Amino acid sequence: MSGRKETVLDLAKFIDKGVQVKLTGGRQVTGTLKGYDQLLNLVLDEAVEFLRDSDDPQKATDQTRNLGLIVCRGTAVMLVSPTDGTDEIANPFVQPDGN
Repeated sequence: MSGRKETVLDLAKFIDKGVQVKLTGGRQVTGTLKGYDQLLNLVLDEAVEFLRDSDDPQKATDQTRNLGLIVCRGTAVMLVSPTDGTDEIANPFVQPDGN
């Protein structure tokens, strides 16, 4: 076993493509992946942050904030997913308020 650490993710196929990144603390950012390293530090261009609801900090709203070129620190990255091929659907498990 070598002493070299390798990342489980193969992010090379997402270079210059849109990605969605979820960070610790509930922040959510989308942008174009420009670079990364073995520690999962990500460089995103044209980044947009989805602002959170003031009543429920874990819930993202439709409001956004343009960030431009940013670096996401690898220790804060929880999820990286492509934006192409993903759609938001209604939650099928939510019960109607009809008690």
